[in-house]
Amino acid sequence: MKRRILIIGGGIGGLAAGAALGQQGIDTTVVEIQSENLVAGVGINIPGNALRALRQLGLLDEVLAHGFTFDRVDFHDSASRLLLALRSKLGVDGVPANCAIQRKDLARILEKACVDVGTTIRYGTSVEKMTTTADGGVETLLTDGSTEHYDLVVAFDGIRSSFRKAALGIEPRFTGYSVWRVALERHPDVTRNMYFQGMGTKAGLFPLNTDVMYLLHVTPEPGNPRHAREDFHGHLTQRLAGYTGLIGELRDRIQPDDDIVYAPIEEVLLPLPWYQDGLLLLGDAAHAMAPHRTQGAAMAIEDAAVLGETLGRDGDLRELLAEFQDRRFGRAKIAQDASRNILLSEMNTTDQASLDRQLDFIRNGLEAVAHQVDDALNQPI
Repeated sequence: MKRRILIIGGGIGGLAAGAALGQQGIDTTVVEIQSENLVAGVGINIPGNALRALRQLGLLDEVLAHGFTFDRVDFHDSASRLLLALRSKLGVDGVPANCAIQRKDLARILEKACVDVGTTIRYGTSVEKMTTTADGGVETLLTDGSTEHYDLVVAFDGIRSSFRKAALGIEPRFTGYSVWRVALERHPDVTRNMYFQGMGTKAGLFPLNTDVMYLLHVTPEPGNPRHAREDFHGHLTQRLAGYTGLIGELRDRIQPDDDIVYAPIEEVLLPLPWYQDGLLLLGDAAHAMAPHRTQGAAMAIEDAAVLGETLGRDGDLRELLAEFQDRRFGRAKIAQDASRNILLSEMNTTDQASLDRQLDFIRNGLEAVAHQVDDALNQPI
């Protein structure tokens, strides 16, 4: 009997899963509470491990055509002096190490991939109520008043997942730090990812295509404040005041009406099982992490590819989901732990002595640590 699966959330992970399951001939519906494919955020870097997952879905070439590929990350001090030019090891099997892309372009590619394989996308719709049925499936009451029966409901509804909270009562954990992002015209020197270590903060640059890049700034934000949007420009430029060189130049280009995005850095890592009572939690709903290895969305894309591969096989659904979770948990933890360790190391630079130690680590120790994580992420998903 053909399985029916409902995906909650039309973000990167949800749409990728819609494409992956649809390619397996699974009757799949994606519901998204927003009325259309509206994309939050500026841009995203897709590392090589997630690019390989996109290749598995047949989407790699289109993603590369709309993005900006690079295999090197440069680390600088706050005055833009180069400390380390690090070659990523994630570029293997003919796939680039990184491809940065505008979120709106990636969302459009994934949406089209769903449509092409017959996956239904219902915007302006979500799940109001779920009830487990005697056959192990789920009876769903949707917000449009319709009732549907599914074999499985998959929640890709993000770090603030209402379905995770309802099922488990678990909220994300604030790390004490936040990240500011703003898209700018690409500077000709920005042809790769570039980081700049400041005193207790870090700035970064990503090319998104030949015309656009984005600037990010990680800062301590005690108490997890909710800044007013009209104050974003002043807060960001003030926090970048200690940077000179390229970041100082770009700081002075940021305008009050630029679309600055501010978000707390929060974490979630659910213990297994991620599946119970017909509901499977994935993506940031299950394993949100700091952005420091650019692995958050990458892990969601991997989730989608592995879910399609696993559920495309015959077998008992619960046994297949147990196998799926075992494959995904350890890998998500590797990415989350690495991201957190980088965040804490960079933010623990509150005086000149600790800053000097961090700069020395970047020069002399970072490459070995980064390559160790790359080796782990190069293992098959």
